[in-house]
Amino acid sequence: MADLTFKADLKWRGVGKEGEGAATIAKDITVRYSAPSEMGGKGVGTSPEELLIAAVAACYSGTLFRMLQKRGLAVNDLQIRAVGTVTGYPLNGKFAKLTVNPRIYGGDTSQRVDYQQVAEAARDACFIGKAIIGNVEYLVGDVTFADE
Repeated sequence: MADLTFKADLKWRGVGKEGEGAATIAKDITVRYSAPSEMGGKGVGTSPEELLIAAVAACYSGTLFRMLQKRGLAVNDLQIRAVGTVTGYPLNGKFAKLTVNPRIYGGDTSQRVDYQQVAEAARDACFIGKAIIGNVEYLVGDVTFADE
């Protein structure tokens, strides 16, 4: 088994909440980021909090799709709404909870329980999500279907 290495190049300018940065990933994609305005930051581009949520949800979406197909459950596309919660801000701020909410396109609503079971199992199979388990409460909301 090989070890894989991934990288991102980041630049930051400014002090604390007044600063902003840019992350270059995948060789040619640059994403601007700063502290979110809700936390007194500049609110430029995305935020580290949104990047964490997006990383977990991206891994989860691919894992869920693969597991639904493997289980023989109909799916054309899926959409994930990911929501992160920071508690104790500003004195004891902690990224405390991340919830993924799957929406299935082309699914069979009569098998709702099966979709929910696979959605829960995908949370535990997603390797990026595993990186936060034990440190952040990681939940799966109710599976919904696009035709509802």
